Amino acid sequence: MKKTNEQWTTVIKPRYSLWEVNVREWWQYRDLIWLLVKRNFVVLYKQTILGPAWAIIQPLLTTLIFTVVFGNIANLPTDDMPPFLFYMCGNVAWTYFQSCLTGTSQTFIGNAKVFEKVYFPRMVMPISTVLTNMITFFIQFALFLVLMVYFLLAPGSVIHPNPGLILLTIPALVQMAVLGLGFGIIISALTTKYRDLQMLVSFGVQLWMYATPVAYASSMIPEQYYFVYMLNPMSPIIELFRSAYLGVNSFDPVTYFISVMTTLVVLVVGILLFNKIEKNFIDTV
Repeated sequence: MKKTNEQWTTVIKPRYSLWEVNVREWWQYRDLIWLLVKRNFVVLYKQTILGPAWAIIQPLLTTLIFTVVFGNIANLPTDDMPPFLFYMCGNVAWTYFQSCLTGTSQTFIGNAKVFEKVYFPRMVMPISTVLTNMITFFIQFALFLVLMVYFLLAPGSVIHPNPGLILLTIPALVQMAVLGLGFGIIISALTTKYRDLQMLVSFGVQLWMYATPVAYASSMIPEQYYFVYMLNPMSPIIELFRSAYLGVNSFDPVTYFISVMTTLVVLVVGILLFNKIEKNFIDTV
């Protein structure tokens, strides 16, 4: 019998190094990522009467509640900005980060049946979740821009967008995606052994929101605690959005740089844990 030289297109082998990050392989599976993004978006609004309109209704209702509770009843300051626009700016940014974190935190538990049947880079799942949520973010952000223009053109407008900071919108969006992805895959890796974390994620993220200037202005924080408060990596991002689009003078380049460095550390730790758990998570899930 004649021997034939078989050319394999894909070789599946164990991951030997925790530091191994095969970005090229992720790119090779970009079609799968795109299919998962479309599937996730369709499933999210499947069998709903209003469909994708919920992406607009949700931030409007949340912002309305914040305006009534924190703005009118609690009478918290909003740095002299229109309360509705002030709260919506923070809500849109926070909702994207929260969705990325909670969605990716279910990577191993939620996709165990798929992982045990077919091979593909496991990181494809959390990446597709982050990109799906980005579609919703753009819808909500477009609504925010429409309202911002309305308030900007109103007589006696106090809104003064900062064009220089607006250029940082995309980098800030990428940072939120990476931060949510990093924390999400850390939680996902840990939940394969400690299921209690599943119960704590939603509660913990809700508490985290109140430690971030979403429902109030950072100017309320006492000066002696301000720097420590801004070590929360999401705080400088929220302040960046408000400074860029509303003209609030609260953006600090130093704390934002620290936020970026923190995001990179979280991503590295997340990838290390993800690579470690990926080898044998099927045995523990």
